[in-house]
Amino acid sequence: MKFFNFKKTIFFFAILVVAAVFFFVYFLKSVDVLENGENADETKTETSIEESKENGKKIIEKNIPENAVMVVVKKLKANQIIESPLKIEGEARGNWYFEGDFPVKLVNKNGDVLAQGIARALSDWMTTDFVPFELVLNFNPGEAGEGTIIFEKDNPSGLPENDDAYELPVFFTNGTHTTVKVYFSNPILGKDSIDCFDVYPVERTVEKTPRIGQAALEELLKGPTDEEKEKGYSTSIQEGTELRGLSIQHQVAFVDFNEILDKGVSGSCRVIAIRSQIEATLKQFQTVKEVQIYIGERSEDVLQP
Repeated sequence: MKFFNFKKTIFFFAILVVAAVFFFVYFLKSVDVLENGENADETKTETSIEESKENGKKIIEKNIPENAVMVVVKKLKANQIIESPLKIEGEARGNWYFEGDFPVKLVNKNGDVLAQGIARALSDWMTTDFVPFELVLNFNPGEAGEGTIIFEKDNPSGLPENDDAYELPVFFTNGTHTTVKVYFSNPILGKDSIDCFDVYPVERTVEKTPRIGQAALEELLKGPTDEEKEKGYSTSIQEGTELRGLSIQHQVAFVDFNEILDKGVSGSCRVIAIRSQIEATLKQFQTVKEVQIYIGERSEDVLQP
């Protein structure tokens, strides 16, 4: 009986030893795995994924410099005269949007809201790149002469520190201005072709007047702006050329310039270009089908190569 108990004790002790060894080996393996970073990487990956899901927009924003341009408005420039309805096109970085849009409002100089709308993304907005948008604002400027278009960053959090906005100052027509076209040469638009007859329009805002043709010609004589020059526009009309008078009779425009118009001008191509600029600018009006150019009493020899 004692022998049996002794064997039983030995057997039980052996089981304990095996269990202890197994536990010791497993513990060492776990420590080694942690030291090699396998479980740590898994934990870090899971945490990163969760953080990306919850704070993905915040992480994206950190990749953009604080002074980066966030909104670019096309065609519409600062201090431009606008009228209703106003179509606005542009681009904004993806994180300026939320759920594919952001608010825009038009205010007068007193801060009163004249119009507000939603700029909607025209492509995938889940990016830090620029995403095109567009919207239309309908408004009544009342007596206001100037105002501001405010492009607000969509801020679903409501936290002031996440607010941001891009502002564009503008003027209102109040029904006193209109748009005309003036024509210039542009080899870029002409794909570098040498065709002296080819001229291309740019828009100018002028005060409404019964003599709208004269207003258009005066804008033409100013030549292209610096911005227009950067886009390739140029004029063949000499600096110092002045408009002396314009009369339209039976759809024929009789236009009189000072002697600078053709002074020292040579070459058939330049002569053709000057005529094309003047004629295209006047023929935009339905009342003009033909143009006759004068310098005082001269007509037949004006702008001859």
